[in-house]
Amino acid sequence: MADLITVEDPDDPRLSDYTGLTDVELRRKREPAEGLFIAEGEKVIRRAKEAGYEMRSMLLSAKWIDVMRDVIDELPAPVYAVSPELAERVTGYHVHRGALASMQRKPLPTAGELLRSARRVVIMESVNDHTNIGAIFRSAAALGMDAVLLSPDCADPLYRRSVKVSMGAVFSVPYARLETWPRGLDAVREAGFTLLALTPDDKARTLDEAAPHTMDRVALMLGAEGDGLSTQALVAADEWVRIPMSHGVDSLNVGAAAAVAFYAVATGRPTS
Repeated sequence: MADLITVEDPDDPRLSDYTGLTDVELRRKREPAEGLFIAEGEKVIRRAKEAGYEMRSMLLSAKWIDVMRDVIDELPAPVYAVSPELAERVTGYHVHRGALASMQRKPLPTAGELLRSARRVVIMESVNDHTNIGAIFRSAAALGMDAVLLSPDCADPLYRRSVKVSMGAVFSVPYARLETWPRGLDAVREAGFTLLALTPDDKARTLDEAAPHTMDRVALMLGAEGDGLSTQALVAADEWVRIPMSHGVDSLNVGAAAAVAFYAVATGRPTS
């Protein structure tokens, strides 16, 4: 059973995992280096636990202690009970969900390990918006994508905002980082995947025309918001695909575009 500890000092060193959660640069460097990530909210904490992540500690406001009692009773990790005001001073923002957990990261698999058993893969290039990362993982989980591969400069899927937006889906879809870019795409092709680059370019075939659901193994490439896929990534692709647009709209947010494309890849339903 976890120890329930009331903390009243925002500078208490036992709360160090939770300090400055709004400082993106600090967390980008600190969390991977220290092997931790932050799960926020009851559902996300439970999903992280169910996915086998080890809990370092929890930070709870009083009203969440009874709600999380079954989790508390199963854990050897300490649980820090704090007031909402103290939680805000420690983290730097209003913790409106009232529950945070510091979790231990797992070693990432290699891209090769994921590719051996996958058939529908997402590849992200330079996607650094944590909200988009979380939305893409949530759609990937919901729409049957098997794995996610990240270019070396993609944002961390286990950053607090990404985990929160994904509603814990980052724990459901396995992911790995490609060590080089775009050369790492060669290994994807060698594993039998057709590389489809999602782009609004008029030269691209529509998803209906390309019919990715009929392909044996598909890797769908997505670029960052605004810039899209780089020239190098587009050149490395086997084919360009697009979502037809109407009413003068030239493109969708990458999170929305990903969901539409995943649906076409997984089911072959019309996208025009």
